Amino acid sequence: MTSIQSLPTVQGCSATSCAYNEASTCHAGAITVAGDNAACGTFVEISFRGGVEGNGVVGACHRSECRFNDKLECTASSVEIGQSKDVADCLTYEAR
Repeated sequence: MTSIQSLPTVQGCSATSCAYNEASTCHAGAITVAGDNAACGTFVEISFRGGVEGNGVVGACHRSECRFNDKLECTASSVEIGQSKDVADCLTYEAR
C-alpha cells in the first residue's frame, strides 16, 4: 500500500473554473480520478475557492485499466488535469 507521503501530486490543472484551482495549481487535499473519461471526480464549480496550501495529490484512481493504476492507487510520478472530453480529466491517463 502507498503511503500518504508518496502519493503523486497534481502538477498542474487547467480547469480554472474548479473551486480548488488557484493559479493553475490544485489545492484539493486529494483528488479522485473516476468516470468514463478519467475525469477528476473532485472537480466542483461553486462561487468560492477552497482547499489546502500546496499541491493536491491523487488520493484514489478508479480507472483500473490505466497503466499507472496499482490496486486503485496512482503510480505516476505526477499528473496533469485539464480539458479532454470533460472539463477536468486526468491527462496523464494511459490505457494498458
